[in-house]
Amino acid sequence: MKHYAWQIRVPASTANLGPGFDSIGIALDRYLTIKVYPSCNWKVNTLAPFQFCFPTDERNLIVKTALRTAQLFDYDLHPHLIEVESEIPAASGLGSSAAAIVAGIELANLVGKLGLSRKKKLELAAKFEGHADNVGASLYGGLVVTSMMKDNVELQSIPDLDFRVIVVTPTEELKTEVSREILPEWLRFSEAVDAGTRSNLLIAALCQKDWPVVGRMMRHDLYHQPYRKPIIPHYEKVEEIADNHGAFGVALSGAGPTIACFVEHHMSDRLLVNLTNSFPDMEVQQLSIEEKGVTLLPVEPYSSFHKGDLAN
Repeated sequence: MKHYAWQIRVPASTANLGPGFDSIGIALDRYLTIKVYPSCNWKVNTLAPFQFCFPTDERNLIVKTALRTAQLFDYDLHPHLIEVESEIPAASGLGSSAAAIVAGIELANLVGKLGLSRKKKLELAAKFEGHADNVGASLYGGLVVTSMMKDNVELQSIPDLDFRVIVVTPTEELKTEVSREILPEWLRFSEAVDAGTRSNLLIAALCQKDWPVVGRMMRHDLYHQPYRKPIIPHYEKVEEIADNHGAFGVALSGAGPTIACFVEHHMSDRLLVNLTNSFPDMEVQQLSIEEKGVTLLPVEPYSSFHKGDLAN
């Protein structure tokens, strides 16, 4: 028997861009891809070597999210076999958990025929993740600006941004919860106002494609980077090299430890070479903005697993 199924592809993301803390996200052209097949039991097979330790049953974040989504709509989601391949390293600041959450919601929506709108998917993903920047970018593609207000999530896109993102990722992971623990519990009113003006100007400069101002606002974030930079030992060196070889801005990607360097196309190859040579023990990638967001595609008949895993 041939078993046809669907492929769900979710892009990576970088978030914050400095003062756009927990509100700005950009989808990037690296992907979490899952293929879903009917099965007698929940089973997750992960092809990416760095994710070998991830749960292979209902404890997997993709499955947990799918089951949670289905439960909210009183749908009994039957077991499936999930083949996972990811280009997004875990705990790196490139939206791996957000991509898994988006994939899980899409899985439940597809299999359960829930008919969820993209806005509803965003609301669910933001609720599960705790903020909307990464999940919004992975769902919608491009650059998004988001805000969570109780149960309502607002999102706006800034279109036609034409630059590259070169990311420098160390081999060591940095859990988001660890990076969040070092943030202050509160800011003084005057400090919050100052931080907000920089965030506002960052968004205005992005809309105007005024890259020098974008870069200055990234550098002068007051929300999170002053507290996180000290635990990212390679930050200052990356920033120095990026400044000297064409980048208009540098920022922590999410909670780190990945550092994102923003550069116009004509300078990107030069920056890539210099960062690669300077950090031979780290992964340096040149990425583009992914405009489509999450996509669904039919896949070929199932062949990767033993037939006994599949439901008749």
